[in-house]
Amino acid sequence: MGAPEYVITPLEYLLGAEYADVVGVYTQPDRPFGRGGALTPPPVGQYCRERGIPLFQPASLRNSAAHEELATLEPDVVVVAAYGRILPNEVLTIPRLGCLNIHPSLLPRHRGPSPVVTALMEGDHTTGVTLMVVDEGMDSGPIVAQQTTEVLPDETACNLTDRLFRAGGELMVSILPRWVDGNLSPVGQDESLATFTRKITKQDGEVDWALPALQLKRKAQAFDPWPGLYTYWNGKVLKLTKVRLVTNDVNYSEQPGAVVHSFDNSVAVVTGSGLLGLDELQLEGRRPIVAAEFVRGQRDLVGSVLPS
Repeated sequence: MGAPEYVITPLEYLLGAEYADVVGVYTQPDRPFGRGGALTPPPVGQYCRERGIPLFQPASLRNSAAHEELATLEPDVVVVAAYGRILPNEVLTIPRLGCLNIHPSLLPRHRGPSPVVTALMEGDHTTGVTLMVVDEGMDSGPIVAQQTTEVLPDETACNLTDRLFRAGGELMVSILPRWVDGNLSPVGQDESLATFTRKITKQDGEVDWALPALQLKRKAQAFDPWPGLYTYWNGKVLKLTKVRLVTNDVNYSEQPGAVVHSFDNSVAVVTGSGLLGLDELQLEGRRPIVAAEFVRGQRDLVGSVLPS
């Protein structure tokens, strides 16, 4: 059970496992996409259709018809990876050996919908992937296995998410035989250590220049590819597609949001603490270009104050 593109990798690991027989894949229903509003399946759905893999897209798992449909597959185990729904108890009890979830954090840290984004925003130096038994709570089930990894200095949410679900797929296929044989004992989570994430919205990407440069740099990494880090210029959205930390813990006389030339003559913005360098910008309706080229076409950018 999964939907976005980055969970195709764990599915491929399961399809390639000699001991596994993938009897069905569940994903979200097709939804309108693009200007034409054509009904489009989630990436996992498209992948399965192209390969003739049995695909199920119920609008809800909270009705008897959906329960009966899943039961007819007689699954031993249900593997869940970014499916986007909390499974009701009626579903959890169908597979003989339960439901196992691939969660891209070291639970109980970063439960909820945005674990990778939150790890980057909070500057975590290490993260990882957890295999857990699904219960009716929010990522609260017992832990079957975990794998830790270092967060790379300039890693984006896109890169880190791909890497964690690849690790999760490898971990899943390595432990499933032991799980089936009854040789793994899940361990309950320590509730006193639990932290929770929230759903990210487009508005989260709007820059507040009163924040420290380091925090804004972390947000740029966390919000790649969506919602991105952005501000406004001449009434249009200005995406900060590539930024870097110029200085940290330094206060300047200019107000936060002031666009200046930094000591290396690059373009930077004064923040609540330090300078945030602008390396690449994208004005609404145009392609991304390097900041120096953007400034040549928008000469009044340097010396202006960007809104918060």
